[in-house]
Amino acid sequence: MNVAGYRFVDLNDRDELQARLRSLCLDVGLKGTVLLAPEGINFFLAGPSTSIDAFTVMLGEDERFAGIPLKVSYTDYQPFNRMNVRKKNEIISVGLEHIRPSDFTGEELEPQAFKAMLDAGEQVHVLDTRNDYELRLGTFDNAIDLNIRTFRAFPEAIQQLPEAMKDEPIVMFCTGGIRCEKASAIMIEAGFTNVKQLKGGVLGYFENVGGDHWNGDCFVFDQRVAVDPSLNETEVVVCFACREPLSTQEQASPDYVVGVSCSYCIDRAQLVPFNDE
Repeated sequence: MNVAGYRFVDLNDRDELQARLRSLCLDVGLKGTVLLAPEGINFFLAGPSTSIDAFTVMLGEDERFAGIPLKVSYTDYQPFNRMNVRKKNEIISVGLEHIRPSDFTGEELEPQAFKAMLDAGEQVHVLDTRNDYELRLGTFDNAIDLNIRTFRAFPEAIQQLPEAMKDEPIVMFCTGGIRCEKASAIMIEAGFTNVKQLKGGVLGYFENVGGDHWNGDCFVFDQRVAVDPSLNETEVVVCFACREPLSTQEQASPDYVVGVSCSYCIDRAQLVPFNDE
C-alpha cells in the first residue's frame, strides 16, 4: 500500500516531530520520505496497510494534521528503497520564504466542477505548473506550458504571461495539488486576481472523474514513474543515465541503451569502448 499527503501548516517543533515520526516508521517497517519544513509536512510512504494505518493514526492525533487528504495506491512491490524523515527549508522549494500557503492560497476547484467547465467549453486558462519532463508524458487539452525545468523557475515564468490574463479566469494544476497551493499564492502576489487550483491535482481528477480532456499519462515521483487515468502503472521508464522519463516510443529509439543513454542525453553520454583483453 502506498500513501501520500501534505499540509501547509506552521511547524515549530520539527526536531521532536522528526524523531517521533522516524521512530514510528522504522518500528512498523515503512519506507519512503517524510519532509518537515517550517511551512508544513509532505510525505510519500509505502508498506503493509497495518503500518500505513499506524502512521495515519499517529499523525491524526496531532490537530495540525487531522484530516489530511491522502492519496492511496497499490503496487505489488516496495517502490522505495529506504526510510527518510528530513528537515528542509521548504516542502516545495521555490526560494520565496515570505510565501506562506498556510495564510492564503487560490480557491480550490473540485474535479467534477473542473470537468464540467471543460465539457461546457468555458473560457478559462488551464495552467500546467509542472516541469517540462512531466508535460511530455501528458497534460490537459490546451493547457498552458510554462516550459520550466524545475518549480523554482515558476515565479519568473509567470511574469511572461500576457498582462490581460491577470483578470481572466485561471485554473492551475499539478500532480497531487501541493505545488498548486504554493503556485496560487505566488500568482496572487504577482497580481493575478482570478486564480483557482484543481483540488487533488491530476491524480485527484483521475480518481474522481477519469481521463476526459486528458492526453497521455501522468508522471509520478516514485518507482512507478507514470500512471494512466485508471491509476494503473504504465510502461514509461526512467533513463538511468539522465533521469528523463521515456515513453514506449522513446524506448524504441536506437539512442536508448539501458544504463548508458537515451535521446535526451546521447550527445553527452560517455561511451566506453568494449575491450576483451
